[in-house]
Parts: sequence; C-alpha cells; structure tokens
Amino acid sequence: MSARKLENAGLFQPITVQANTTRLDLPANAVRIRRNGIEFRADTSIPVWTEMTVAIQTPTDARKVNFSGVVVACSGNRHAGYVVSLLFTSLSKQAQARLNSMAVAP
Repeated sequence: MSARKLENAGLFQPITVQANTTRLDLPANAVRIRRNGIEFRADTSIPVWTEMTVAIQTPTDARKVNFSGVVVACSGNRHAGYVVSLLFTSLSKQAQARLNSMAVAP
C-alpha cells in the first residue's frame, strides 16, 4: 500500500470496521486512509486474511460508503495495542471515486 496522509482529521465521522465476530467503531483520527485500504489501531489482534467491511461517512454527506476488505497485516501486542492494515477488495469505480473525493475534500 502507498500512503496518503489526510491533513484534516475532521474530514470523516467515526468509522465502523466489522467482521463476523468483531465490530470496531473508530474515531476518524485513529484511521489512516491509504490508496487501496486503511490502517487503524485495535485493542485486540485480528487474524490475517480476516474479511471485514468498513463504513465511512463524511460530515457533509449522511450516506455511508461501504467497503469490503481483507486484513493483510496485524502487528503489536496486547499492552500497546495492534496496528491493523486492511486492503480493500472488489473496489467499484463508484466507491473508488467516492473515497478519492473524501480524501481530497477541504
């Protein structure tokens, strides 16, 4: 993944990341948007290859955008927390355009 850093942490509403047995409601400043996925901190380890869905909402648009992805890396420990890398899969052109517009919004 290549990095894309967002300058304005207030750009997003809290982000929901969910798998079959795990649901995380993350504040916007705890998530890094990447070109093909996201990175976030979690209190528990999430196994690699776990499929997850992500719901992202901006303050200017009440509609949530849902993305599907797979965990490609999870590093850390139970004391300091884990950094999880999630790669988006089957990203439609509409979803990619929406994600790009969110990333460049003022």
